[in-house]
Amino acid sequence: MNSSEWYVYIVRASDQTLYTGITTDLDRRLAEHQSGKGGAKYFRGRDALEMVFTESKHTRSTASKREAEIKKLTRYQKLSLIENN
Repeated sequence: MNSSEWYVYIVRASDQTLYTGITTDLDRRLAEHQSGKGGAKYFRGRDALEMVFTESKHTRSTASKREAEIKKLTRYQKLSLIENN
């Protein structure tokens, strides 16, 4: 069993949209999104500016569930989550 720690994150894009994902390495994942090599297709045509939210202490399973929860939130709710983090 893999015991590495998983993170849930939100990245602000150049068009001010918010992208939610999960990873075991926040720095590597942001660099992938910014370089276009291994990053999400979401960032084709927009730039990944900064990671504005992170949550730690997740397993792969709990991170995936939390990612799904966050993706269902409205933009306003996501901004509130970021502000209160």
